[in-house]
Amino acid sequence: MSSEHMQIGEVAARTELSLRTIRHYEETGLVIPSARSQGGFRLYTEADVARLMVIRRMKPLGFTLDEMRALLEAADRLDSGEEPSPEDREELLERLRGFERAAQRRVEDLRTQLSRAEEFAATLAERLTRPPAP
Repeated sequence: MSSEHMQIGEVAARTELSLRTIRHYEETGLVIPSARSQGGFRLYTEADVARLMVIRRMKPLGFTLDEMRALLEAADRLDSGEEPSPEDREELLERLRGFERAAQRRVEDLRTQLSRAEEFAATLAERLTRPPAP
């Protein structure tokens, strides 16, 4: 195994994803190991880790596997080294802009939910520290 390849356990530790989750993402085609060892073990590169980190960041925002796939496909096409036509490039960039807008909206929704949860927790804490009624 070369120093640029990692086994799934190291990738799991670095991404804070379970082995099962990484294997699931492989089964769904979101991440494919870059190589296999002679013994058949999955081997990953830094690019694979970066891809898993994109997925990990999308998950709490509620993006579906299909949405993750669409974003990754657009990014892959833009990063492939093959220059798309100006029309294709603009379409790919617009797809990424759409995901950026959706992510911003979802972050705001999560901030609202967090604020409400903090208010609720504060209400409970206040209730617990209030002296009993006479």
